[in-house]
Amino acid sequence: MTTLTAQPVDPDAADPLYMQLMRSIAEDIAARRLRPGQRLPSERRLCAMFDISRVTVRKALAALVDEGLVESSAGRGWFVATGPVSEPPNLLTSFSAMGRARGLEPSARVIHARRRPSTLDEAELLQVAPGAELFDLRRLRYLDGVPVAIDTSAIPLALAPALIGVDFTGASLYEELERRYDIVPTHADFSVEASTADVETGELLEVEPGAAVLAAQHRTYDQQGRPIATGVLLYRADRYRFRARLSARS
Repeated sequence: MTTLTAQPVDPDAADPLYMQLMRSIAEDIAARRLRPGQRLPSERRLCAMFDISRVTVRKALAALVDEGLVESSAGRGWFVATGPVSEPPNLLTSFSAMGRARGLEPSARVIHARRRPSTLDEAELLQVAPGAELFDLRRLRYLDGVPVAIDTSAIPLALAPALIGVDFTGASLYEELERRYDIVPTHADFSVEASTADVETGELLEVEPGAAVLAAQHRTYDQQGRPIATGVLLYRADRYRFRARLSARS
């Protein structure tokens, strides 16, 4: 039987019950506790597990379908989907976890992994002294051997000095930060805009120069609210979809 690790929903929380359940299931999918093609507990079982109505359960499942994370099969129930690559809405997850949640094997080619001094802008974003040493990691990211993104990140070396010796062809940056230093990437500020590939980007992503790409700039924070990383991801526009959930102000 499929099990969920989701926390009980809170009727006193600001978010509606269906959204709490939707996010909990999305987190299990992102962490690969629920695999592509795996059947979810029945609606009746979910109602009993979370002490909520079937209307609420169906609303959460419908929201997951809208996000491409879950699909229904008439008479058989609800299953984890294997649709286009994208993060669950409003959930910070690593590229590796995102790929595995879709049943895809993540890998990388390291373009460079080096130490260098921070620029003035980076020092301000990361709250370090100008010129403080950073770990500068740039990778071409693949899913099942297909190039999807160019990922460039800068992390204060004082926070995680051993990163300089990690082989990031297979390792996840977020997972290494948590495993080695108990630094848990918790939330991030993202800015996404349309752009076009220059010659180098085109060669790496296997697209023509001038092809559409999505440029996502980020500043990521840990569980203590410290900025721990900043950088840019350049995604092939035909192989990635960025999702977010917008709510009207009450």
